Amino acid sequence: ATADRGSKSKRGVTNTDNSIDLVAMALQLGATFVARSFSGDKDQMVPLIKAAIEHEGAAFIDIISPCVAFNNHLGSTKSFDYVREHNEAVNRLDFITGRAPITVAYEPGSVEVVEQHDGSKLVLKKVAADYDAHDRLGAMNFLQRHAAVGQVVTGLLYVDPEPEDLHHNFNTVDASLNSLAEAELCPGSATLAKINASLR
Repeated sequence: ATADRGSKSKRGVTNTDNSIDLVAMALQLGATFVARSFSGDKDQMVPLIKAAIEHEGAAFIDIISPCVAFNNHLGSTKSFDYVREHNEAVNRLDFITGRAPITVAYEPGSVEVVEQHDGSKLVLKKVAADYDAHDRLGAMNFLQRHAAVGQVVTGLLYVDPEPEDLHHNFNTVDASLNSLAEAELCPGSATLAKINASLR
């Protein structure tokens, strides 16, 4: 769904559908922190992840990451699910041929063409320092303008400075979830059935 139209899978099948832009979808669905970064640009990516964790609302980050093991899809006899269901292995080993990490360093407002391991090129556009990240509609328009010329916009695209508290809206506990016992995390089938019934 996120593969670009016209791109080919390892099996040579051409994607004839338009890709789904997850960042645009997050903006449309009301996320209050929306960003995109490239895994090879850690100077940009790490602060975005930290900010998303601290954000009180619904945060979404799309991380573009080249993967030499991609193409793990339904219908492939090489997919993870197929092999897991049909495997008679004596042990569980995994190995992916090493590739040099792809890293970039480019200035805000600039465009960087990044060659991938397969020879394809990814055109990244880093938002400028004067970009207004508080304008949801402006972010949507900005994404569309740059997508039309083949650029993938990276950076903090939208943030609501006063989001509704997500934990309050979901009525979550104050304690961190990893500190809760199994009985607290999974209250049993009867309770889950009541919750599901209340949402119908």
